[in-house]
Amino acid sequence: MAAAPAAETSCRLEFSVEMTCEGCAEAVRAALQGMAGVRLLDVRPETQTVLVEASVAAERVRERLEAAGRRAVLRGMGGPGAGEGTAAATGTAAAVAALRGPGAVRGLVRFLQVSPERCLVEGAVDGLRPGPHGLHVHEFGDLSDDCHSCGDHFNPDGERHGGPQDEHRHVGDLGNIWADATGRAAFRLEDSRLKVWDIVGRSVVVDAGEDDLGRGSHPLSGLTGNSGPRLACGVVARAAGLFENPKRLCTCDGLTLWDERDRERLPPPAPHL
Repeated sequence: MAAAPAAETSCRLEFSVEMTCEGCAEAVRAALQGMAGVRLLDVRPETQTVLVEASVAAERVRERLEAAGRRAVLRGMGGPGAGEGTAAATGTAAAVAALRGPGAVRGLVRFLQVSPERCLVEGAVDGLRPGPHGLHVHEFGDLSDDCHSCGDHFNPDGERHGGPQDEHRHVGDLGNIWADATGRAAFRLEDSRLKVWDIVGRSVVVDAGEDDLGRGSHPLSGLTGNSGPRLACGVVARAAGLFENPKRLCTCDGLTLWDERDRERLPPPAPHL
């Protein structure tokens, strides 16, 4: 079974949303009004900024904004209360991993340390076979041999493999994510062992099959959860917190924020793997 979502834990999300006037701002307010688990905090059309507090995945908020005809990009994340007073005093840390593989699987996984005891893990992965897929943090951020060079699960305590709710488990054991009929797995979970500052520079891997959480009879059950080949992986990099990402133009290729957003959108689901 996958880890239960931490619906009670909220965080603050900063979006850049395409707006040019107060009418655009009203359309954003209308789009988010009544959305369960989302509280709109601020809309500033002059800076194309929207700030919300949410207990749902950032991807769900972005989808709602884009369904209203507004291109949106997540710019930063912070813990509850972030942005009140000095942003640097929030004590939170954020990281992100862009997942790719030799096949069609693509995704993005975000990590937010909302307290020393709580790390939110959320994201979306496309191109999967419908059903459960193991998700793990691995020890190395080495993608030189596709995902085979990422090493084993991150396991600094020398434990056996288990599920995210188990007392004895690898720190990197995040259980399963579930892909729907379109091949998309959108998820949001909370973990008490993972620390963002410990995993920056390591990697995240999504597997072809279901993680048995160390409860199976296969010889690999206590090592990997017997979740099959590695489909896609990405290095964990530090991500911007609230108000820490002022970029409007990419200096390396001259793309605007919106050009880059269109280029980096996850492709439609391809043949399932």
